[in-house]
Amino acid sequence: MVTKQIKELAATKAKIVALENSIAKRLQKELSSLHTKYGFDSLKTFAKALKVASASGSTPKGHKGKAVKARRKRAVITDETRASVKKLVEGGKTGSQIAKSLGISLPSVQNIKKAMGLVKARA
Repeated sequence: MVTKQIKELAATKAKIVALENSIAKRLQKELSSLHTKYGFDSLKTFAKALKVASASGSTPKGHKGKAVKARRKRAVITDETRASVKKLVEGGKTGSQIAKSLGISLPSVQNIKKAMGLVKARA
């Protein structure tokens, strides 16, 4: 029984390898002719156009032209936010669930819980 399954496994592995090779060949063929599909005369001009298109995207540039992540707007912690955190903690929600539902960071939730005495002391 086990030897039959081992033979099936080996045959399946061989099929996977053959399929991977077939896909790699098709992918290579499609990629090598992609430039003509979009009306470019060579891969070089197509690659250049791709670089220009990706550089002109909406990613902000910082020091030395490197991409910079957009800064997140700081959340304003109000008494209402603190009350909501307390209610959710008492409802059994986790810190990450609370942060996500209120649109504040996990450290903000932890700071609020600590200030309100809702954190268990370490042993």
